[in-house]
Amino acid sequence: MTEVPIVHYLYLAAVLFVIGIFGVLARKNAISVLMGIELMLNAVNINYLAFAKYWGGGNLTGPVFAVFVITIAAAEAAVALAIVISIYRQLKSANVDDAHNLRG
Repeated sequence: MTEVPIVHYLYLAAVLFVIGIFGVLARKNAISVLMGIELMLNAVNINYLAFAKYWGGGNLTGPVFAVFVITIAAAEAAVALAIVISIYRQLKSANVDDAHNLRG
């Protein structure tokens, strides 16, 4: 079997990262913004694991960083969804622009 070149992993990560940036910058729904952030974090994980596979030499630095990123992403998702639910209860909208009105 042939090994997949690292360039394919990097292209996949770049495409996911660009889609995530588009989701963060172009969307007004808070859930879509959170999904864009998660896509960007997953693109970073793909890069960590690809570089660890090709240049790690048995070093576990890449997978350990990927596990940390997954842990941070889970915590970010929990806190952010709690904030979005709180904003939705106040404004009856998950629109990011409407949350600007909450400033006291």
